[in-house]
Amino acid sequence: QVQLVESGGGLVQAGGSLRLSCAASGRTFSSYVMGWFRQAPGKEREFVSAITWNFGITYYGDSVKGRYTISRDNAKNMVYLQMNSLKPEDTAVYYCAAGFSVGRWAHADEYGYWGQGTQVTVSS
Repeated sequence: QVQLVESGGGLVQAGGSLRLSCAASGRTFSSYVMGWFRQAPGKEREFVSAITWNFGITYYGDSVKGRYTISRDNAKNMVYLQMNSLKPEDTAVYYCAAGFSVGRWAHADEYGYWGQGTQVTVSS
């Protein structure tokens, strides 16, 4: 049973930083792509970032490039999202996702497993 558990969300002022964590368990993820998505109230789920578990290749959505950094710790089965220079428009529930042989990294339907989400609120 695959489990993804996010943590690290919270309230931060604009310009501040947060680091989200995703603890992955239940299988070997070596052939998986691990992604972060976010969803703000009344908006569609938006791709944030993704990383391949084996080679660490990364991909970012345009709205977070240069501000966010995704990483993984293979030994701990953890994926991280370092978020810097946060803006009020970054406010959303952030979800960790895992997908096997993902072709379209930014497409949520390519990911078969999801965490419960963690709230990030950026005040102006």
